[in-house]
This record gives sequence, C-alpha cells and structure tokens, in this order.
Amino acid sequence: MVKTLRAVDFRCWTELALDMPDSGGIFVGPNAQGKTSILEAVCVLLRLQSPRTHKMASMVRRSTSGFGIAGDVQDLRRKVRCGAGGMVCEVDEETRATSSEYLVDSGLVVWMGNEDLELIRDGGERRRRYLDFIGFQWDPGYRRNWSRYRRALKMKNALLKERHQDEKQIAAYEEIMVESGEGLAMARAAMIDALQPLAAAAQAAVSGTAEHLLIAYRPAGSMDMRTELRQSHERERRTRQSVTGPHRDDLVLTVNGLDACEFASEGQQRTLALSLKLAQGALLEARSGVPPVYLLDDIFGELDGKRRNALMNALPVDAQKLITTTTLDWLKEDPAYQQIPRFRVNEGKVGLF
Repeated sequence: MVKTLRAVDFRCWTELALDMPDSGGIFVGPNAQGKTSILEAVCVLLRLQSPRTHKMASMVRRSTSGFGIAGDVQDLRRKVRCGAGGMVCEVDEETRATSSEYLVDSGLVVWMGNEDLELIRDGGERRRRYLDFIGFQWDPGYRRNWSRYRRALKMKNALLKERHQDEKQIAAYEEIMVESGEGLAMARAAMIDALQPLAAAAQAAVSGTAEHLLIAYRPAGSMDMRTELRQSHERERRTRQSVTGPHRDDLVLTVNGLDACEFASEGQQRTLALSLKLAQGALLEARSGVPPVYLLDDIFGELDGKRRNALMNALPVDAQKLITTTTLDWLKEDPAYQQIPRFRVNEGKVGLF
C-alpha cells in the first residue's frame, strides 16, 4: 500500500503532498484539475511506467526540466527522478542501478479507466500493451526479454531498410529475437492460460448472467520463431520490415462464441473490459500473495448501477483503491464505499473534504 505520495513538477502539479489511507481515497473535482495525474504518479512510483504514455518526458510539467516522485510504500521509501540526464531510482536513499532492481520489491498495480474499451475495439497493439503491463509485474524475466527483443527488432528493421542489406548483421539480431521472442511468447501463453478462468468468472459476476467469455492467444506465427523467420525471409527482404514475431501477437476475445469487437453490445464490451482488469488483479494477487493497488480513473459515470455495484463488490476488500470522479452521486448506491476518505481536487490544491 502507498502510505504517502509527494510529487514535484509532475504534469500540472507544481507540488503535490498526500497522506494515503490504507483503504484508499476518492478524489473529487472538475475535469482537467489533476485528478488522473495523482493516479498516474502512483503508477510511475510503483512501476516506472504510465498507462497514458510511453514517454517519461511528456509527464514533466511545462517549462520545467524534470519531475520527481517520492512515497512510502509499505516500509520502504521510494523515489523516482526524471530529467535531462535520464531517470534515477532510489529505495531508502540507495540508488538502484537498473529498473529491474528498483521493481523487484515494488508494489503491483491495476489501472482501470474509460480507455479500457480500446482493449476490445482497437487493434492488437492495445491488447499487447495490456499483456505487457501484466507481464512486467508477473514474471521477472518478462521485462528483460521484452527489452532485448524490442532493441533487436529496431536494429533489424533499420538494416532491412538499407539499400545493401548486411545479412550477417541481420542474422545476429535475429538470434537475439529468437531467444527473447520465444521467451515472450511462452510467458504470454502461460499468462493467458492463467487469466482465462479468472476473466470468465469476473465476466459472469459483473454481467450477472451466464455469458461465456473466452480469451485465446493468437501468436503472429508458430511458437517456433526460428522456423518462422526462415519461412518469412524473402517476404521481409521484399517489404523491408519484420513481419513475424511477438510484436504482432494478439488476443482473441469472444463472448458466447462471437467476436467481442464485432458482435458484443456496448454493455457487454464494457463488462469485458472490466473483467480483463479484474482478472489482472486476481492473477497478480495469486502470484504475489497480496492485492495490487487499484487505480480507478473516472469510470463510474459510464457504468450503469448494476455493473457499478458488481464491480465494487468484485474488488478485493483489503486492496487499496484510489478513485477519481467528477461527482459523488454514484456513491449513494454503494454504502460500503462511503467510508473511504474523500479528497477535493481543484485549482492545483488537494485536501480532505
């Protein structure tokens, strides 16, 4: 659990200081006041990444050179600084040399927002990001394989675009892609197998019906990447880009046997998006033995009362929940959550109601 949060020059916040209750908090205020940025700061502090952007520099407050985030997480004091010189991470005043070293004893996170509908409606990149966000927290080797694969892929694509392609260099990068890519594919397949029953149970709970949800792994090729690269050799030289590998993987999502993107109603799609995130939380809790921090960004206004109540009942009772909202009208229907402390966020200030 996050006990305190401090941020300087992060997004719209010149300075932010909060003491976080164990149960969490509800942050209330108009749009564009920095509520979402509070949740984002928690995510960066715990996971060194944001669900809103891939670029750390985009989170630096305008006209400043960098941001800092600090907080007490369980019994450890964590700090993240980002500036022109890159990122510096500290735990209890000791610098951690790599992201992996910083993350090894950090907290886990589930982010839920209206943009989760993109998991169902958008292309495969959005679903790969969902898998990666889980994978970085679920498997210590996942980040290493992902980083090595992405670097090798970038270099290979650059070589493929050259007028005179250096096959020896391309082959060297393909060796890295085979090793790290197969590691990624195996981790994703295992992760999806574990997610399937959790997501199906969440779908039934949130929908209140006997809807059958199926999640299936759709790799870009076979699990034998070396063979795939050999078979796609001529095509890649012709198109001058990599056409097979985990960077093209996808998830198949069906409800009652029908493609969720094409045939599910909007209500079913929203339920499915919620179920995927609830399954993520259950998977991470099963892996670590403690519930992750749930960051719920202004999702209740888009849910009907039935789904909203079902979601709130499905969240772990002992998990810390940080919630943003523009109105508290929905809270009247959820008496169990009326005890969570409420914070007013407005004009660069945040304080208890």
